[in-house]
Amino acid sequence: MCLRCMLAFVLTILLSGCETLGYYSHVTAGQISLLWGRQDVDDLLDSVDIDADLKKQLQTAQAIRQFSVDVIGLPANTSYSSYRDVGRKAVVWNVFAAKPLSVTPKQWCFPVAGCVSYRGYFNHSLALAYAAQLERQGYETYVAEVPAYSTLGWFDDPLLNTFIYWQDWRLAALIFHEVAHQQLYIASDTAFSESFASVVEIEAVKQWLFQQGREPLAAAYLRHIAMRKDFAQGLLRLREQLHTLYQRSLNEHNKRVKKQQLLEMYQQSTYLKFKKTWNTDRYDQWVSQELNNAKLVTVSSYYQWQPYFDGLFQQAQGDWPLFFRRSKALAELPPKQRDKRLRQLQ
Repeated sequence: MCLRCMLAFVLTILLSGCETLGYYSHVTAGQISLLWGRQDVDDLLDSVDIDADLKKQLQTAQAIRQFSVDVIGLPANTSYSSYRDVGRKAVVWNVFAAKPLSVTPKQWCFPVAGCVSYRGYFNHSLALAYAAQLERQGYETYVAEVPAYSTLGWFDDPLLNTFIYWQDWRLAALIFHEVAHQQLYIASDTAFSESFASVVEIEAVKQWLFQQGREPLAAAYLRHIAMRKDFAQGLLRLREQLHTLYQRSLNEHNKRVKKQQLLEMYQQSTYLKFKKTWNTDRYDQWVSQELNNAKLVTVSSYYQWQPYFDGLFQQAQGDWPLFFRRSKALAELPPKQRDKRLRQLQ
């Protein structure tokens, strides 16, 4: 672990209050455990005891990471050059929260990352306990499993058992997305940062598949992306309908009644049409399990500005350096000016 990173963690803890101190102690211990348990990928590949499937996946991950540097132009460093088995199905669990009559997410502010619309835990039980605490305070909550996250270049992020055995295109998508955060990240603007990384992910996977001559899989991937976007757009429209409702001059009871009507209309009409169009039940569990304002936060965070970055990439005609320069120029605008610009372009 680098000295500056350790110092950053120590300073964070020293400057925190009691409740925050406990939380930062938890995430510091989790991050240190994650890093100190890593194994160098090259050493693993040279080992005679390595599992054949793991060896194949690690080799694929190495090739993907090299492609991200050589072709896409993402940062060249030692991220994903090590491997860690965390012994669980997720590396962290993120807690999202919003008030019952608001689609504005609760924010948590941290050093380096700035203010974000989630709070992560390395322990599932702690995440559930914190969500329960927020619910007692009147929030709606959603706890999401997270297979990987980016430390924004502060640490050399390892490959993890939580995603290493994924299909190669999914593995590529995750690596491209997380390393994109090292390319461009705005503290306190989750929607901008995630939308940018999502478009980098999509365009990089397409290019990676086509370069390998895997046109049928590339076509299937493009269909998957189109379906995912269609699903997200339906939820964004629902979020906008709820936002409009919450702004109306109705009493709280009537707002809650109409809110439930909108949620049921989405589940029984909009989502059923989506399922029929795409002939899929992929999102059934997600939609059926207590759809609420907090869940919609996850959609707005990743998809709100994707149409803008899609257009920006098309304007750059596949020129990655130009796309990155124009994205960075937008990122350097003052927050209110950047938001206004994005809405105009949207």
